[in-house]
Amino acid sequence: MEIEKHLIITGNSSVSWKDAIVKAIYETSKTIDYLSNVTILKQYAKIDGNKICDYFVDLDISFIVDLNRNKSNDNGKGDF
Repeated sequence: MEIEKHLIITGNSSVSWKDAIVKAIYETSKTIDYLSNVTILKQYAKIDGNKICDYFVDLDISFIVDLNRNKSNDNGKGDF
């Protein structure tokens, strides 16, 4: 059995939406293991004058829960 969790995150870039997505996934992968999927929920931008100055993306990033992970944070009760 696999359990998948989802995180909703916002990434940003001054270059492009693609760059915002790539950076967000890269930064998330530094602290979350077993990333499996990404869904782009929303793209938006900040405008300065007549040009886009910042690109933003809201992402739903999924990862697989490691069911074999050592329960070092368990309080000994085994309760959830």
